[in-house]
Amino acid sequence: MHADTARLPPTAPPLRQGAALAVVIPTFNERDNVARMVEVLDAALAGIPFEMVFVDDDSRDGTRDKLAEIAAADPRVRMVHRIGRRGLSTAVVEGILSTTTPYVAVIDADLQHDERVLPQMLEILQAGEADVVVGSRYTAGGSTGDWEQSRVRVSAVATKLARMVARVPLTDPMSGFFALTRAAFDSAVRDLSGQGYKVLLDICASSAAPLRMAEVPYQFRRREAGDSKLDAMIVWEYLLLLVDKLIGHVVPARFVSFMAIGGIGVFVHMAVLSLLMATGGLPFMWAQASATGVAMVFNFFVNNLLTYRDRRLKGFVAVTRGLLSFVTVCSVGAIANVGIAEVLFAGYRYAWWLAGLAGIVVGAFWNYAATALFTWKAK
Repeated sequence: MHADTARLPPTAPPLRQGAALAVVIPTFNERDNVARMVEVLDAALAGIPFEMVFVDDDSRDGTRDKLAEIAAADPRVRMVHRIGRRGLSTAVVEGILSTTTPYVAVIDADLQHDERVLPQMLEILQAGEADVVVGSRYTAGGSTGDWEQSRVRVSAVATKLARMVARVPLTDPMSGFFALTRAAFDSAVRDLSGQGYKVLLDICASSAAPLRMAEVPYQFRRREAGDSKLDAMIVWEYLLLLVDKLIGHVVPARFVSFMAIGGIGVFVHMAVLSLLMATGGLPFMWAQASATGVAMVFNFFVNNLLTYRDRRLKGFVAVTRGLLSFVTVCSVGAIANVGIAEVLFAGYRYAWWLAGLAGIVVGAFWNYAATALFTWKAK
């Protein structure tokens, strides 16, 4: 036996040789679907050497235990367990990075994508006809299934927005079901934003050169078990992805989100101040201080929900600490804002509006950077 092999620990997973395709499957609370997923992939890819990489975002419903049980009996099944990180795009990226196969496919764990078209996708890639093959709901022969009209309309708008940044002609750039070559992924991976859940769009927009695309139709199916992970916040994440791909090389998308929420906070501040002044119960200084406090609390909770959704603080203790940290940091930012504006106006004779703007910019950058570091623990 080779000396290096002899030193492998007893718990080392069996080596997988000759796999042509890795199927990456992100999971979060999908215990009742994973065994079925293995079963349908096994049937669809019969005769093709492949492996399955489940990337689990620390599920608490027994998903990981179920996967461990399956992997013990099937060496083609692997699991990447992520702790402290969440998000479909980054899960897909980590899953692909954990493999060395020349071709990779991405499919949801909820069984809504039609795995039976995977061999056709792989055949197109192996023939060198495309760099990326997308499972499309909108090309001839495809269908969104029993979607409500409201969801169809939202998807149509999102698809039109996606074409602004995708740089490739696709009927379904929003698809989460696709296959690609290792070279195509490598050409984009270092510039991926990791924002939101539309990783295909991210890859298309981040590639160093335009990718050759192909589409195969499929019928979108009903979820077999578990709950949908889609919610209203997904829309915000999608918009952040578009912002990142359009101007992210100049301004981070998180900063845009932070500033947009800060702008809304100004209206909250003025609304509270107007109400307090109208009642006449408080002197202006106390009314202003109260309005400032309310606006800070508003900004913290909305940023926690939207800007830092992937690092969201949860639980009474974590949220309380985060709020105190946010208020402290923003108070320092407010002092810096006023101080710099005063120095520029009184000391250097800047126009009042220019001095005020400079103070706002410095305070905004301080608040963004410091809250990312101290409140939401950016690394």
